[in-house]
Amino acid sequence: MNVRRNGALDKAHTLIEALPWLARFHGATIVIKYGGNAMTEEHLRAKFAADVVFLRYAGLRPVIVHGGGPQIQSHLDLLGIDSHFVSGLRVTTPEAMQVVRMVLVGQVNRDVVGLINGHGPFAVGMSGEDAHLFTAERKHVVVDGVKVDIGQVGEIVRVEAGAVRALLDDGRIPVVSSVARGEDGGIYNVNADTAAAALAVALQASKLIVLTDVEGLYADWQPPAEGGESGSGEEVISRIGASELARLLPSLSSGMVPKMEACLAAVRGGVPQAHVLDGRVPHALLLEVFTDEGIGTMVEPDDAAPAGRGGIGATADGAVNGEVAR
Repeated sequence: MNVRRNGALDKAHTLIEALPWLARFHGATIVIKYGGNAMTEEHLRAKFAADVVFLRYAGLRPVIVHGGGPQIQSHLDLLGIDSHFVSGLRVTTPEAMQVVRMVLVGQVNRDVVGLINGHGPFAVGMSGEDAHLFTAERKHVVVDGVKVDIGQVGEIVRVEAGAVRALLDDGRIPVVSSVARGEDGGIYNVNADTAAAALAVALQASKLIVLTDVEGLYADWQPPAEGGESGSGEEVISRIGASELARLLPSLSSGMVPKMEACLAAVRGGVPQAHVLDGRVPHALLLEVFTDEGIGTMVEPDDAAPAGRGGIGATADGAVNGEVAR
């Protein structure tokens, strides 16, 4: 009986801890970029869907923007289509673009919608092409001072979020694939982190949350040794201001740059908070939104008031070390 009672008390304490956050974010729009292992591991997929529905029942207005890198790569390999990355972006030939569009819109989007709708009639899938949601122009990258064409990869130049707002007002959960139209008649592959940030700004969202495969932004990141598969780090930056993040960007790994650039663009565009979370952690979304400490790395505008706990200092631009209430 005592064991059962103690377990029930623990649950009650958790619910009470969530109360101020439930009040703060009731009615708030939160844009979630969904990708990485959270999208490919079955048990994490199920937990993600449940978390999103929980947010909806708790009075928030979640919007999902998804990529699908592993699924795209699998299909490209199956079809024998060469694919590689430059500066963290997939070089997308017209042939590869057909696969990207098919996988993101026809497979991944339907999978995510189906998982969420296992809990009720909530999710509605759409592409960035639908209702001119995303309009993009051809993007180039600069490598060693040289401008490089990376194919049908787009930079979002306009967001028409009316269709998404209509779905939210109807109590639905929009699920958006990161494909965009071009005014030149082309179709573009858009980085999902970038798309999520652009949509968060257009919707005047309260948060942008980017799910990834690392704990957050590391203060002590070490790049992989020659021939190594991955880098390492132990100290996760819990909170950082926009200016400090901008200063760090050139030193980040190529895979992390689009995610942190997205967070930076979001807060500079008026989104109060942007987060990078480890999607491998079960219920990462709920831990971030409804607990005092949160997880991962939070990016804020430079003028955000420091919210550190006793003894935790803040720099002028809002960066702190240690756990913070958020």
